[in-house]
Amino acid sequence: MLASRRFVALAKFLAIIAAFVLLLHVGVEMYASRHNTTGQSIYDKWTNALSREKAYGGGATGENQYSPEGTKPVRAALVALVRNQELYGMRKTIRELEDRWNHKYNYPYILLNDKPFSEKFKQGIQDLTKAKVEFGVLEPGTWGYPEWVDQIKAKEERDNANYIKGHSESYRFMCRFQSGFVYKHPLLKDLDYYWRIEPDVHYFCDIDYDPFLFMKTNGYKYGWNIAPTEYEPTVRTLWNTTQDFMNKNPELIPQHNMLDWVRRSDGTYTRCHFWSNFEIVDLSFYRSKEYEAYFNHLDRSGGFFYERWGDAPIHSIAVSMFLKKSQVHYFDDIGYYHPAMAHCPAGSKERGKCICDPNEGGADNFMCAKRFRQIS
Repeated sequence: MLASRRFVALAKFLAIIAAFVLLLHVGVEMYASRHNTTGQSIYDKWTNALSREKAYGGGATGENQYSPEGTKPVRAALVALVRNQELYGMRKTIRELEDRWNHKYNYPYILLNDKPFSEKFKQGIQDLTKAKVEFGVLEPGTWGYPEWVDQIKAKEERDNANYIKGHSESYRFMCRFQSGFVYKHPLLKDLDYYWRIEPDVHYFCDIDYDPFLFMKTNGYKYGWNIAPTEYEPTVRTLWNTTQDFMNKNPELIPQHNMLDWVRRSDGTYTRCHFWSNFEIVDLSFYRSKEYEAYFNHLDRSGGFFYERWGDAPIHSIAVSMFLKKSQVHYFDDIGYYHPAMAHCPAGSKERGKCICDPNEGGADNFMCAKRFRQIS
């Protein structure tokens, strides 16, 4: 009888302790909610924390798979097209990526150039990271004019252009390469995902998860961060050429897609595009027969040179044409700046792991970002 009373007393004591711990936890969560930029309830935060461990793979804590020599959970790399003279800008980018994220995950870098990299460039990059770094030269035929382009007509367009990069020949080579060849380079042949990076950009936030694993776990094909509108003089006939492709290849266009993001109700082009200087992509998308057919159709038209079609609107139309919205992810938790535009998560001046001013990085309020949130 005495033992029974002791057992009951112990059970009550443990229940009181458990209740106290629970109340303390709730109190901490309520206080922390003042610092929550997402507007989630405490219940949402609990359940999301559990799902985040599954979906994001948790944080890197020194496991062997994330060591520099470890076999990563995703076959992926950070990829840049960069020149020797952009060493300082590339060093700044990689320094921030390492500080904010990759020192924990050690995903490899692949840097490509239309000319061989100098030893100075290679050493300047390798000094910054423990991760593997590979340097490659572009393959013949992937940089320059295809044989069917009228170079006199192309020069006339450059001479008369009054838009940004309008006079640049190499910029057009770059747009064509990024649209149809980067994912075919031999150094990328074993990759399943890539994260495109560029010189002279900024990453404002600590990233405490593996975006590649997040993409893979959730079945996302394309990830983006900033979505502006394209400058109309550079894409004068891109939408008409796309419509011609769709009319000729109806069997390639799935019934359920997100074309309404780039197409208004009257059928005209919104010029919305994902700014492709930041994109995280399942490369099976770019390697698909649908994307390849679309790129070849555009390439044969000559629009890269007779206008100044960018890889960003081409990637974006392809995403809208061939994917469902559920396959596309907005990385709105990653603060990012590319010269001229920035995305800064709300509340970053006062709290969280981002250092930026949302008033100076308002890409989340761009018309195309809002339109993305509105479409189904």
